[in-house]
Amino acid sequence: MNTVTVPETRTAAALAARRRKTENALQRVHEVIIRRRSEKAQVSVAAVARRADVSRTFLHDNPEARTTVATAMAEAGERRSQILAEQDDEREATWRERALNAEDALKASQAEIRTQCTRIGELRGWIRDLQAEWKEESIQRITTENTTLKQRVRQMTADNRNVDERLKAARSNLRFQDRRIADLEARIAAPGTTA
Repeated sequence: MNTVTVPETRTAAALAARRRKTENALQRVHEVIIRRRSEKAQVSVAAVARRADVSRTFLHDNPEARTTVATAMAEAGERRSQILAEQDDEREATWRERALNAEDALKASQAEIRTQCTRIGELRGWIRDLQAEWKEESIQRITTENTTLKQRVRQMTADNRNVDERLKAARSNLRFQDRRIADLEARIAAPGTTA
């Protein structure tokens, strides 16, 4: 009878050890999943198995571990979808803002173009009015006066050049005379020298 109880006791102890080992493994799996969520890291069977120090087979064979990992992966997928949707919304808002800014700039430039076109039209009208006022006789008279004025400018430039040359010659003569006077004064001041 003793022999029958010993194997049952050993079997019970082995089963209890196995249960504790499984519970410890499940606890590590839960902790790894919580840590991965807090780090916002990807939850996958391989990553959980590596971090929890369990086999992939354990994660597939144990129903609680399989459910926990599948739930975490589904939540991570939903969270990733939400993040992507938020990023898409942000990008769309940015593009919408850029489009509105571009539209405002386009409206402003179109208004400026209309203003400039109006101003150009007014100036062309003034030119036409000015051209219409000039008759052939007036144009002939002004052309003749312009030619006469150009001739007078040429004559005055030539006269100015002649006067400038005379002035330079006079200054040269004056310098020569000043030197001559200084030389004569020096001779008068020094007795005994004759000129």
